[in-house]
Amino acid sequence: MKKKWIIGIIVVIIVISVVAGIFYFVNKNNKEYEIVKVENYNYFILKESELYGVIDNKGNKVIEPKFEEIKIPNPEKAIFICYIGDEIQVLNENGEKLLTQFSEVEPIRLKNIISDLMYEKSVLRYKKDDKYGIIDFEGKEITKAIYDSIDSVSYKEGELLVEKDNKYGIINIKGREILKSEYDEISIDRYFTEDLDYKFSGYIVAIRTEQGYRYGYISYKGKEILKPEYNEILRITEVMDNENVYLINSKNGQYGITRNNKVILENEYQSIRYDYTNEVVVIEKTGKYGIATLDSEILVPVQYDQIDITGIYIYAKNSQGVTVYNSNGNQVNINSNIAIINTENEKYRIRINNQNGTKYGVIDKEGKQLIEEKYNYIEYLYDNYFIVSGEKGKLGILNDKAEEVVKLEYDSIQRIQDTKLIQATLSENKLLKIYSRKMEVICEMVSANMEINKDYIKVNSETETRYFDKEGKELTNMEVFKSNKIFAKNQDGKWGFIDIDGNVIVEYKYDRVTELNKFGFASVKLDDKWGVINENGEIIVNPIYEFEGQTEPTFIGKYYRVTFGFGENYYTNGK
Repeated sequence: MKKKWIIGIIVVIIVISVVAGIFYFVNKNNKEYEIVKVENYNYFILKESELYGVIDNKGNKVIEPKFEEIKIPNPEKAIFICYIGDEIQVLNENGEKLLTQFSEVEPIRLKNIISDLMYEKSVLRYKKDDKYGIIDFEGKEITKAIYDSIDSVSYKEGELLVEKDNKYGIINIKGREILKSEYDEISIDRYFTEDLDYKFSGYIVAIRTEQGYRYGYISYKGKEILKPEYNEILRITEVMDNENVYLINSKNGQYGITRNNKVILENEYQSIRYDYTNEVVVIEKTGKYGIATLDSEILVPVQYDQIDITGIYIYAKNSQGVTVYNSNGNQVNINSNIAIINTENEKYRIRINNQNGTKYGVIDKEGKQLIEEKYNYIEYLYDNYFIVSGEKGKLGILNDKAEEVVKLEYDSIQRIQDTKLIQATLSENKLLKIYSRKMEVICEMVSANMEINKDYIKVNSETETRYFDKEGKELTNMEVFKSNKIFAKNQDGKWGFIDIDGNVIVEYKYDRVTELNKFGFASVKLDDKWGVINENGEIIVNPIYEFEGQTEPTFIGKYYRVTFGFGENYYTNGK
């Protein structure tokens, strides 16, 4: 009997362990979700005679334009939400109805995400008995229709705001509940990282009380950090820490700071302001100001009438004058009219002198003057270079020996995104110059447009087109568009197309052309009108289209793209 009893206990333990393991696996699996990546755009909205249909990426009509509206939640997949009157139809590429077992199937529009991919790309909302649920594109039910409403969460693709009995919660696209439906308001704290966007952003939640709304905070993992008992909550998003959350909060008009749920500064201040440059907070109490750290240390006593922070110094003012502190709270012997700003390069600092008008210069880390304080503005660029603004407001570039490596004659100078190349422009003659990392001119073009792509930079005008890699090396169009069959070429002021061997495929007769786009179509211009050819150089539409303010139209087949805001596009032939 004793042996049977022991075996029974072991069996029970094993069953419990298996069930717990299954529960953990399912829960973990549901918690983790992936945002679908769209690799290929296969379908596009078509507009003709004020009605909408669908074309594929070769310009063939897939759905005839007979609907009042069409939405394509994922352009890689043949699933189209079509509206006509009060009816919603879900169609495939053959015009066959899908998901007919569900009613009012619709995509879920993303909020505060500017992209031509405007919807959740793997789930749809459906309605049953005046309640809502979500399904995948194959019709698998992810949640029952148990919600009064389902919407997207601002900034957070993959998460959905759900409503039950006038209370809100959050689920993810796999149906897992992140926040229970027990709040009157939910918003995210907008914490952002370059690699994962808003993934680590938590939630500011609110409940309505007789005294008004009270706010609390829940981490991105769904763990309650602060109970909803505050008048206001704000995350210090400049502190880049994915796991520890710094929150400025207020109770009865008194502000404090917590790190997660640990109090750093008690709720006894009239205002709190974070300075991310020096990683300190300006605190106000009974009309007096001081400085504290995020570790609760008071660096500058709360006794000043005003505190300003410019660069690396803190300027504390009272009736006796201005006392200057560094970011460690130590007094420094420096003229209060001088401000010093760190740069990305620890070798250099920008020095601002406000004694006789504001003038900028550059010093090294030992304080030695490198560039005299005589410029209206200075900004560190990279290496040993600085963008400067002279007396007449013109811009140029100096090195750390104060030598003018790019003349102070430009109306704008800026670094080209994701490169160490510089673009400089003159408004008077619409001149664009591109400088290499060594400040050598590698491109000069009048009335030019610049387009920055993943692997190359395109600079073009009415008469020429040039390409560069991100290091500034000039490329041929054959090097850029390696998979194309034909390539644009200018000869004697006219444009045509050649093949990889240099054979003329389209004669030189156009005023302007584009390269083949990724769908195999190129735009051609003649007498201020545009047409389109295919990858074999065959005319699809002769130049008949006129575009106001659009320099290079994009075609798929005989249809050209129209963009009307927030990333929304459709294709049309103008009918």
